[in-house]
Amino acid sequence: MIIPPFLKPGDGVAIISPSGTVLSERVDGAINAIEQWGFHAIEGEHTREQYHAYEVVTHSAPWQLRLDDLRWALNDPQVKAILCSRGGYGAVHLLEHIDLDALARNPKWIIGFSDISALHAAWHRAGVVSIHSPMAKHLWLNGIDNETSRINYNVITGSGLPTYTIAPHHHNRTGSATATITGGNLAVLMGLLATPFNIIKPGNILFIEDVAEQVYQVQRLLYHLRLAGILPRLAGLIVGQFTKHRGDDTSAMLDMISDMVAPYSYPVAFNFHIGHVPRNVPIVEGTTATLQVTASATTLALNW
Repeated sequence: MIIPPFLKPGDGVAIISPSGTVLSERVDGAINAIEQWGFHAIEGEHTREQYHAYEVVTHSAPWQLRLDDLRWALNDPQVKAILCSRGGYGAVHLLEHIDLDALARNPKWIIGFSDISALHAAWHRAGVVSIHSPMAKHLWLNGIDNETSRINYNVITGSGLPTYTIAPHHHNRTGSATATITGGNLAVLMGLLATPFNIIKPGNILFIEDVAEQVYQVQRLLYHLRLAGILPRLAGLIVGQFTKHRGDDTSAMLDMISDMVAPYSYPVAFNFHIGHVPRNVPIVEGTTATLQVTASATTLALNW
């Protein structure tokens, strides 16, 4: 996998909205944080726009304009990293129009999660690592003096990759695995299965999270992975946060996921801090990860 050039003081960081519309104050907060880091924040032309599609979905702009902003960020020599403002829906519209060969020749960091999982899939297809991480809302609320912001800064400046240690969970399955790590929002990534942008692959350590998907809907997705022969052949599974489902019965969701992976032998770590929650730790997709699950703790170490 290709590692984009690390950022230096004064380098440009683009803020774009490839999916949903974003509150203007969150863009302002992200700009302030980027400038405090010592970088130059550059806003995409359509970052703050609103566009309604199908009466229920709000995009930042029609897909052609969102694509224009992404292409600008990829092609502008000032821009060394791309911060997506938020998720929502719409990144999938852009995938077939991204010049993956050009991205591989001129790689840039992209930062985001949720619907931005689709763009992580494009970066992975191009052979470029990317950062699954909170976006403008986090920087607006928390600034640069917090765990997630510090980790992102360390990654994009080449100061090191994180190692996470979390408490054990009763559904965990112990074991150890070292493999490429990929993942993100389960529903978004499942929409890319059987396409060139599929990143849920046998032999990988997979991390998953989702929001507002009911227990049976997540089970349906996992059955798809089982019947496709992927779920049985993972190197490891990291179960992030599944939030805002009916009744918010987290125990039922985790019980179901545990049952779905019970026939397999790879390590499984539950209750990882990834997803639509205040502590959403960065994962550098496409790097090599070592997952160790023991009776006393789960450790995830990322390495180039």
